[in-house]
Amino acid sequence: MITRKFGKQVTHVSGFDTEELAKELEKVLKKKLACGGTSKNKIIELQGNHARKVKEVLLAEGYNEALIDDH
Repeated sequence: MITRKFGKQVTHVSGFDTEELAKELEKVLKKKLACGGTSKNKIIELQGNHARKVKEVLLAEGYNEALIDDH
């Protein structure tokens, strides 16, 4: 989680092979977490502190738990 201008919190999700994969997962995450966000340069940026929730969604989507770092 990163803090932006005016103290707004942002969660970054990275490590994707392609920009298309990041874009698809961005849509899923925004819908399931009910938040705004964007993806660029293979990095998904979600508005708010969603680190724990992102991990749960990634596991539900079939990602390997050993590859998810939630710090």
